[in-house]
Amino acid sequence: MKDLFTTGKAAEICNVSQQTIIRCFDAGKLEGFRVPGSKFRRIPRASLIKFMKDNSIPLDNLDSGKRKVLIVDDDQEIVELIADVLIRDGRFEIKTAASGYEAGIATEQFGPDLILLDYMLPDVNGDVVCHTIRQNPKFEDIKIIIVSGVIKQDEIDRMLKTGAEDFIKKPFDIVELTDKITAALKMK
Repeated sequence: MKDLFTTGKAAEICNVSQQTIIRCFDAGKLEGFRVPGSKFRRIPRASLIKFMKDNSIPLDNLDSGKRKVLIVDDDQEIVELIADVLIRDGRFEIKTAASGYEAGIATEQFGPDLILLDYMLPDVNGDVVCHTIRQNPKFEDIKIIIVSGVIKQDEIDRMLKTGAEDFIKKPFDIVELTDKITAALKMK
């Protein structure tokens, strides 16, 4: 899946002229960047989606119809298990990250609909990642489910207060996890 678009491709996706996209870009209505040393412009996927939503342009030409899930966990076996289940389900597109830092980059580039976020990451706790994401208005529509072996209710409550939609305890039942994901994304 493409993460950057030319003005021509953005125009094709939005079903408008390339000049319209260029004018919106130059006026600051469509965020992106210029390729260093050239006149060419590039538009990140998240910016194009925001532009399309802000202007009531259907996303039909952009998305595969699959919901995007970012799995953030440093336990490779858990990542592979969750990814395998969600890919086989057929309704999800998956990206993974093993640290809070990687989660930040992946959130910016991938623009997930939902993040499955391990609480205990090698570089930072999941509640810090969740709080950081919630501070950025660009990510306000992203759903977050915290995944952890934590069992104390006060810790779970604190995690949910950082902006997560739900919590699931490790080890978890795959059917329960899938149900929580579809509920958070309001899928049938």
